[in-house]
Order: sequence, then C-alpha cells, then structure tokens
Amino acid sequence: MIRRLIYLTFAALMLAGIAVAQDVAVRSDHPDEYVVVKGDTLWDISGRFLDKPWQWPAIWHANPQIENPHLIYPGDVISLVYIDGVPQLRLRRGDADTVKLSPSIRVSDRSDAIPTVPFESIAPFIRNLRVLSPEEFEGLPYILGNEEARLTATNTDQTFGRGLDAQVGEEFVVARLIGIYDSFGKPPETRRVMPKTDWVQVQDIWDRSESLYTTVKPWDKRPKNPIGYELIEVSRVRVAKAGEITSFDIIRDRTEVKAGDYILPATDPGYESTFYPSAMDDIPPDLKVLATSGTKSGVGLYQIVSISGGTNQGLKPGHVFSAFSKGVEVEDRTGYRRGSFAKDAEVRLPDVYDGLVMVFRTFGDVSYGLVMSGTKVVQEFDSLRHPDERL
Repeated sequence: MIRRLIYLTFAALMLAGIAVAQDVAVRSDHPDEYVVVKGDTLWDISGRFLDKPWQWPAIWHANPQIENPHLIYPGDVISLVYIDGVPQLRLRRGDADTVKLSPSIRVSDRSDAIPTVPFESIAPFIRNLRVLSPEEFEGLPYILGNEEARLTATNTDQTFGRGLDAQVGEEFVVARLIGIYDSFGKPPETRRVMPKTDWVQVQDIWDRSESLYTTVKPWDKRPKNPIGYELIEVSRVRVAKAGEITSFDIIRDRTEVKAGDYILPATDPGYESTFYPSAMDDIPPDLKVLATSGTKSGVGLYQIVSISGGTNQGLKPGHVFSAFSKGVEVEDRTGYRRGSFAKDAEVRLPDVYDGLVMVFRTFGDVSYGLVMSGTKVVQEFDSLRHPDERL
C-alpha cells in the first residue's frame, strides 16, 4: 500500500511537471545543442532555448535525467528534444558518451558547477548587508568612541561601545547604517543617523570633523513609518573588557570603525545558495522598487535593486517580477483643439516595461533583487508585476 502511494505521488509530480513544461515557450531560433562554457549561468543557458528564461525549472524538472540542474559543468552538452510533444532539456556529460543520467548520480567533488546567476554580483549583498526591522533596530548597542578620541579605528586598535551586555571573549559585528526604507523608498537625508539614546554624549565627537558633522541629520529626519534599516558590516570586534562601557579589540575590518556605528551579533543570517526562478501566485499590491544600487538614474543587467516586500509579504529567493516605470503625462493638444477630449487634455501614457528582476535575499519587509534582463534600466519606484507581463 505504501509503495503504491509513493508511486502515485511520484506520478502526480511528474504529470504536474509535464503540464507546466507544456506551457513553456521555446525560442524559434534555439540551437539543437549547446556546450556549456565557464562563465555561463543557468539563466543564460536557458535563454538560448526559451522565450522566458525564468521558466527553466519547469523544463528541467519535467526530465528525470536531470535531477539537480545545479550540477551542470563546463563541457557538458545541453540539447532540447520533444517527448510526446513536451519540451525537455537533455544532458550529456562532457567527459562521457552516456546520454542518460541515473537520478541517483551525484557529482559533489567539483567546485565549477554552473550557478543560476553570477554570484559575484550578489556576494556583497549576501555577506555584508543586513536589513533590520524597526523593532530589531530600536535600542541596538553602538560604538561610543575610539581610543585616544580618534575619529576612526582599524585592525589591532581598540574601540568602545555602549548598551551591550556581553562577556569577555565574545565576538560581534560592527555595522554602519547606510539607509532607512519606508514605503516610499530610501530618503537620502537618512543615510546617517546617530543613536537617539545618546545623541548628546557622542555629538561632540562629530563636531570635530566638519565633513562628518555635515552628513549627520537630526533624528527627526527619519521616515515617519520606517519598514527597514539597512546596515553594512564594517568590522569584527572581540570584547576585551565588559561593563557599562564595553572595550573591544578590532580583529578584522573592511573599513574603519567610527562613533555611531552599531553592534550586532556575529551570527550568520544565512542565505540561499541556489535559486529556482518562479512567479508568485499572488503578487502583493503596490509592490515596487524602493532603491537602485549606486545610482538614481536606474540600473541594468546584474545590478541590484531593493524591493518593498519581504518574507512578511510572502516573497522568497527565486521569485521573478517584471518591472514597469510609470507612464509619463502628455498634453493631448490635438484632441483638445477638436473638442473631442476637452476635459481630458492631460493624458498618462501606458506604463513602460523595463526588465526582469529576480529576488535573491529577503528580510521582513524588504528584499534585494537582481536585474536579469531588459532593454531599459530598472528605476526607483518601478512597479513589480507578474513576469509574463511585458506590455
């Protein structure tokens, strides 16, 4: 009985995979086969065969020959065939003549497997950036000052923190606030915020440097309804002396430690190492791009955007969206002169498709996404919709 249930479950999963694969649009100019080369990604390879590269999991998973597409290597040969009218991608190992791969085969001793996306593009946002909720951010311990009242401190120096209950020998992350998100984006005046609880005690440190002081904004410049606080790791420290004022030894740094930096647990927040692109069943209303990395004029292929939704809205790594910029308003002078549209002289043109974005890191109410394709740049406040929507 159990064996029969297992068989029926497996058969149902395979039929579901075939049904999905039947809906996949294959490119009319797809190659008969493709030899994987170093630097390829699964998205790139699938784009050679499919009109919509984000659908590649359906066409892989409909084929029991390819149990894990994340174990595809340079030199392997990918070919597209039709089985009972259903497209499938076939795999032939580059160092063997075997056409079929047993589902039980594992190749785990190689480090050159083809990734879904170029990992180097997202690594800094996975390893060094965190987005905390307002509740997590409130009351964080912080750096009060450095030894000898230095403006900055670096590896092998000492620094001092406040608001931390710790033991000698414990290690922590020192992180710098680089932005505060609200539902409208990331206002530029929030890029540097001092701890509210001890503004008076630390303000004199910033007074000594005009360049630093001018970047400090009053606490009431924060968004009124923040949804996330973005921090970047700048250093690692170890407690040398515990107490009301904690003494730290700086044991590793990316950049100098400054007064006003925050102290976080040195725990790995974890992240997905593989991505299976998919569309959300129900896309949250008003989902949009909150910010673009490095420039406000928009970002292109393999650049990063922040998204106004996270785990609390059901977003997961791998979710794919089409990004649309808002149509511009134009004056319909012709219709106005003719009198046919006298009441509607101002007309908003349709929204414009900018590109595809895939989520790769999620937090409570904010996520990071990678631009995967498009002929235009993805911009701040672009609306995010189903990936099949293009016009």
